[in-house]
Amino acid sequence: MTRRMIMLLAAGLILGGFALASAIYKQTDANLKTQSASELSGVLVRPHSPVIGPADAPVTIVEFFDPSCETCRAFYPIVKKILADNPKDVRLILRYAPFHEGSVEAVQILETARLQNKFEPVLEALYAAQPAWAIHGAPNLSVAWDAARAAGLDINRARSDMSKPAIDAALKQDIEDIKAVKLSRTPTFFVNSKPLLAFGPEQLIELVRSEVEKVHSTVARD
Repeated sequence: MTRRMIMLLAAGLILGGFALASAIYKQTDANLKTQSASELSGVLVRPHSPVIGPADAPVTIVEFFDPSCETCRAFYPIVKKILADNPKDVRLILRYAPFHEGSVEAVQILETARLQNKFEPVLEALYAAQPAWAIHGAPNLSVAWDAARAAGLDINRARSDMSKPAIDAALKQDIEDIKAVKLSRTPTFFVNSKPLLAFGPEQLIELVRSEVEKVHSTVARD
């Protein structure tokens, strides 16, 4: 198989994943529509959550994600580009939604990586290796640990840290907030507490653009 054919196949799988996720989103967005931004804001942002981007950015993307989720993996470079295109205006807050078997341990790996200031490289490593370890029904977390080690994680320290009460408390809080927001699928996005009701990369980019423009227009008026 040629490199071009591989790339076309990968692109087709990603588009297929987006299409499937979009269909699922239509089944769950009714729950989001019944909740106002003010009602959602209290459960979307927690002090313990990982933040990528400037802490004081005026536009906040909240993503409920599962490290085992293929569509979350496909969205990661899109979200990363949004942050790169808006380096002062947008931040990403990640919330854990461990719906798949093995995802709790993957979250623990990520949380121990935060303690070592390795969160982003380990997240990217887990996503890169996801097809090899996040096998639905038969996850192979040893591959995930190997990927984290290759990304610079001190594995011995991480295995000692993974059972810390703070990590367990953060995971429990995220699970409680998932129930409060009535989510059942990943990824689910909110931008400044506004849910992404029409699922897709373009829709997310447009919602972020709209919120950034509002910030800039307010600053201009002032």
